[in-house]
Amino acid sequence: MWAPLTFVFLAAFITGTSSDCNRNLIPDLSYKLSGTNLAFPCEATKNIYLQTGRYVPKNVIGTKIQIFKDDAIVALPRFKHGVPFTLAKFSLKGRGCHATLQPFPCWAIQEEGNCDALQNVVDIFLDPLDLLWVLDLGITNTLEQPVRRCPPKIIGVNAANGQVIKNVDLSPFMAPESRFQSMIVDYDKDGNAFVYASDAGAGGILVYDVFGGKGYRVVLPPAVSAGGAKDVLYLALARKSCGNVLYFTYLSSPRLFSIKVCYLQNGQANGAIVDVGAKPPGTKIVLLGTDNGAAIFFRYKGESDIYIWNTDTAFRPENFLLVQKGGDCRLATQVVPGYKKLMWAIESNFHDYICNTVGCLGASMAVHPLIKTCD
Repeated sequence: MWAPLTFVFLAAFITGTSSDCNRNLIPDLSYKLSGTNLAFPCEATKNIYLQTGRYVPKNVIGTKIQIFKDDAIVALPRFKHGVPFTLAKFSLKGRGCHATLQPFPCWAIQEEGNCDALQNVVDIFLDPLDLLWVLDLGITNTLEQPVRRCPPKIIGVNAANGQVIKNVDLSPFMAPESRFQSMIVDYDKDGNAFVYASDAGAGGILVYDVFGGKGYRVVLPPAVSAGGAKDVLYLALARKSCGNVLYFTYLSSPRLFSIKVCYLQNGQANGAIVDVGAKPPGTKIVLLGTDNGAAIFFRYKGESDIYIWNTDTAFRPENFLLVQKGGDCRLATQVVPGYKKLMWAIESNFHDYICNTVGCLGASMAVHPLIKTCD
């Protein structure tokens, strides 16, 4: 139903390494994003937002990306105040440039405090039917003084025309300590859609049958969070001939785990979780995405190099292939397949953003294909 994209490396033969944040190895396919380059309905609206503090350019940052045809759709979480819209898009058709972020699917759906609108988009996922699934936390200003605007929800949007076709209230699946963070959508053999959403705070995975209108929460065994805090719970879906497998791990956990999605879809998760193996000693792994096949991309916390691991091989360092040497300034937060059958990464200096050291120009963000560099 969804054939894996052919993984393509773009080879750029360079000498030495560069610490230049703005190095651009493939100018025609590299896009710089900025909180100062947002599209407003008109100049008057922009000025009102600036004067009232509803638009603070340095508080805008893109963290997640999905690619539909020749458009990149970007999540702009409302971690801080002054983010006028939380879901955006820009075109990849033009030669690489400073891209203008436009609200997606429209300006009206971005209103804070309107529970029919988007409040704080923290993850997005484009499924094989070109439906964009959006995880909305419902709480804004999460890195400042959090404001609980609305209940958390997942909405499904037709990526082609922007029509909202599904709205799932996550309130019934919440515990007092719940923190939804990431989301993946999958289909069973009969074509029914299932949402898997990580709940890091409650130590679980929400499984929601979209067409059946029902769901439940898989409580993860203590071993999943043993040896670390319940910080960030990452998900990655490997598509295999023998059946899809969901991989997951806490950032601080020393081990990686998995479960076959057939057990999740059938409500038979008890006893089905597999301990895949230990992470390299002393490391924390950030899962970045997949190639729509069996390969998972990741990086180590605080490091910019991107690796790929074929999940059909053992989870060991000798099976981790370095696919891109990173720079000194930005870290990848997601890798996805898309335009021109390439793998694309979104990067930013998120570490500076969290520490409020980005300066008046705001976060440094870039979207570009993965580049195999050779020293």
